Amino acid sequence: MKSLKTDLNGLYPPSDAVQQSAHIASLDQYLKMYKASIEDPIQFWEKLSKPFFWKQQPTGPFLRYNFDLKKGNIFTKWMEGATTNVCYNLVDKHVEEGNGHRMAYYWEGNDPTEQKQITYQGLLEAICKCANVLKTLGIQKGNRVAIYMPTTIEAIIAMLSCARIGAIHVVIFAGFSAEALAERMIAANAKLLVTADGTFRGTKFIPLKSIATQALKQCKAAGHLINHCVVFNRLQTSKLNKDVPDIPWDDSIDLAWETVMASASDLCEVEWVDAEHPLFILYTSGSTGKPKGVLHTSGGYLLYAATVFKYAFDYHEEDLFFCSGDLGWITGHTFNVYGALACKSSTVIFDGIPTYPDGGRFWELIDRYQVTTFYTAPTAIRTLMQLDRSYVTKYSRASLRLLGSVGEPIDPATWHWFYEVVGEKRCPIIDTFWQTETGGPIICPLPGSTPLKPGSATLPFFGIVPAIVDADGVEMIGEGEGYLVIKNPWPGIARTLDGNHQRFESTYFEPYNGYYYTGDAAKRDADGYFWIIGRRDDMLNVSGHLLSTAEIESALMQHPAVAEAAAVSAAHAIKGESIHCFIVLKHRWKYDGIIEDAIKAIVRNKIGAFAVPELIHPVPALPKVASGKIMRRLLKKVVQQDADLGDTSTLVDQTIIEQLLALTTKKG
Repeated sequence: MKSLKTDLNGLYPPSDAVQQSAHIASLDQYLKMYKASIEDPIQFWEKLSKPFFWKQQPTGPFLRYNFDLKKGNIFTKWMEGATTNVCYNLVDKHVEEGNGHRMAYYWEGNDPTEQKQITYQGLLEAICKCANVLKTLGIQKGNRVAIYMPTTIEAIIAMLSCARIGAIHVVIFAGFSAEALAERMIAANAKLLVTADGTFRGTKFIPLKSIATQALKQCKAAGHLINHCVVFNRLQTSKLNKDVPDIPWDDSIDLAWETVMASASDLCEVEWVDAEHPLFILYTSGSTGKPKGVLHTSGGYLLYAATVFKYAFDYHEEDLFFCSGDLGWITGHTFNVYGALACKSSTVIFDGIPTYPDGGRFWELIDRYQVTTFYTAPTAIRTLMQLDRSYVTKYSRASLRLLGSVGEPIDPATWHWFYEVVGEKRCPIIDTFWQTETGGPIICPLPGSTPLKPGSATLPFFGIVPAIVDADGVEMIGEGEGYLVIKNPWPGIARTLDGNHQRFESTYFEPYNGYYYTGDAAKRDADGYFWIIGRRDDMLNVSGHLLSTAEIESALMQHPAVAEAAAVSAAHAIKGESIHCFIVLKHRWKYDGIIEDAIKAIVRNKIGAFAVPELIHPVPALPKVASGKIMRRLLKKVVQQDADLGDTSTLVDQTIIEQLLALTTKKG
């Protein structure tokens, strides 16, 4: 791609204000760097690795890999022979360079009165204390530690204390049930659990310690014994804790975080580990079967997380970064912890919801802390779109210079609201496409160089060579629509699925041998821009027309009554597949025949008569995981009235499927 083929109509070029200070200030500069990153990836990434501390430089090849199953086992290895410590690079290094006074985190709790902050020096001392506690409890290099906590500074301390001593952390989203928690602790062979007494989501109490206690009993019944459970007192600052039930406690296993930390030394030597030493395991749900334990290693993940944080968000030391992502998901790992700290960021983390105590919470927080970069999910944006604009406009938001989107493709209607209402047409939107397995964004714009197209993830990040292939694996050249694959390795790619490398190979490399398969459909336009259409099972084939759920959902969102939408297919005797749409209406709207006809007319006009939904189901909510992704495979089950739902442990609200089944049965 030498230049954009379209004119600037419909494009949003970088503003002069953004370009003036950008690390990459033109499209030509991006293209030059991108070309270097794919023509000589070893030289490119080796140069970017230099600022980090390596106890031992690589003794083997900087990169070795095999993506082709015909040539044996799939593997990727970066910087073989090098030794480092991720915690040292994130914290010690900054303190030693005289930045111990710099603020690492501002923590905002569920209640606006709950606030805490910690400097890099304070973070280092707390990590050392926690690392010493872990060692006292028998945790050694290579052991797995489960962390089941809300988004708090203490959760980050627990993560980095594991990294400091070479242990492997397994952060489990603090919304999973006891059964799901136990399943993950057993699968990971966790030796210890770190949790909290509880937390609040708005006014809803989440009894974390009660859930953890049940999970530990289930582990014991299954023959997996965890001897210690360290419990942080999260509720001590909450104004709502007067209504909390008694917290279960077992002196034979439970240890109070505050007590064990108080007596621990704040000095702890780091454990130097190989670049390919496992750093963490993060579980993600598959369409069937057990959750997948995605394993990331130390050196490559650190290098990629830091690089993508610096360039995707054009990060400068004066910036204040706010990512609303939970620490239990890859977004929280990469952009609230590893990428952020590697770049010496000052970061706001938030343990609450955007509508509590009212719909202005995000914007009040942004004004109070003077946030410059705000990164959130389209689901959160669409939730706030339903509210009166005054919740946004009563706050200045003048500090904002960048907005970001993560978790799912952002439809143009939501993009425009975010850009125009929140960013006041001056903040570029960094729409990032990535996965737990990729470690960081692999397709995204860069603020100072990429002209934006609402709804497009735009261009590949450095070192990423994407391709569009058809069902037979034949690569399409130029414009086209098909399945998105990546042709080469990058430092942040997951190395395996913990304990099941065969599943890793069959899931990601077997479908299109020689390429990493994202599982997503995508299209590439005349400018080389990528548009993520949706998961492969989100593609609809109606009367021979290949349709994407995202395209249909974007059309549904054009109606002013629709707050959220999801489209799935159902078997049809004539068409092959018919389209069923689930919509959540905005406040005060009521569904009737007039709205239904209007929605169908929009789809007809936007896409064509063949895309008009067979049925539209107004529902109170959509089934989602905590990152905001809609579980469309469950909606397909609902449409089919199929009670075999598979793995639903990642659902935020486990009751929603029952409600949907009841509503669709009634409608049918």
